Amino acid sequence: MKTNLKYIEIKKYKCFKDFEAKGFKRVNLISGINNTGKTSLLEALWTNLYSNDIDSMWTSLSTIRGMRNNLEYVFNIYNSNIIKGNLESIENYSVKTNINDSIFSFNKLDDDLKEYSFNINYKLSIVDTRYFKYTPSYYKHIRFIDHFGLSNNELKEIYLDLEKKNKEDILYRLINEFDDDLLNMKILGDDNPYCKMKHNNKYKNINDFGGGIKNYISIICSLYACENGYLFIDRLENGIHYSKIDRLWEIIFIISKELNVQVFTTTDSKECIKSYIDVSKRIDDNDVTYIELLKNKDAKIEALFSSYKLFEYGITENHKLKDNPKSTYFT
Repeated sequence: MKTNLKYIEIKKYKCFKDFEAKGFKRVNLISGINNTGKTSLLEALWTNLYSNDIDSMWTSLSTIRGMRNNLEYVFNIYNSNIIKGNLESIENYSVKTNINDSIFSFNKLDDDLKEYSFNINYKLSIVDTRYFKYTPSYYKHIRFIDHFGLSNNELKEIYLDLEKKNKEDILYRLINEFDDDLLNMKILGDDNPYCKMKHNNKYKNINDFGGGIKNYISIICSLYACENGYLFIDRLENGIHYSKIDRLWEIIFIISKELNVQVFTTTDSKECIKSYIDVSKRIDDNDVTYIELLKNKDAKIEALFSSYKLFEYGITENHKLKDNPKSTYFT
């Protein structure tokens, strides 16, 4: 039986230091002004889930750096110089959740001696970087859609998984809802995803459409791929018109509940936040929370949680941290 993430403690990772957040639900929306760590919080949670051994932990840490640089990471997975560069740029990661306790550090002892230190669930391993060996390790039920979106190869993989589950007809119906000129999706001869258009009965490469349809399809396919798992989406609204956001939230709420998927997503959009609250109230899904990241007067990042109950009263557009000894607020 899958255990949902309930809390996170970050001792050190990127902009976070001594950060705590408690009260995660099945569907979690994270917002905040620029440079408050929305994407970094997703990364910290995702890597913690991945940290079952050294191979899986370095895979997630290195992938994060690749995503940040918009690299086609799949083509560089066996390039040791790229992998080591990605790891060394992170330097420190120390995160604890109710699922894993995961710590990584890069230590430069002198010009010739450098070490990676992995401490996973209190099992410490120190590795000389010159002799570091690795095997890529992936979990299909733990996925991250970054703000650049999925590659065609990733989308192909999860679409074929959807076909195996005989759920492609659901996807086709939802695609047609999104754009009534689109009938279905197929993987064709060049191994890329194509959508069939009603007006000329021809298939068109998915990259030739706007980014919204690819993001929409990626989210739906990923929900099915992450059954009994976890899905992380950076900037949910990317490329999607505000008029389609309500329906996307309905899809996320319904499928995540049906398939036991815990979802974490970020947004920069006021319309997306309002839609999240309105749709959760309309369908009476109370296993949701809205999290706003803010900086206090000492520039420390803190998390303000708004529960489903608070949705009944409405959430102010801009939360203000008050003088309070607690760093995380609960409702």
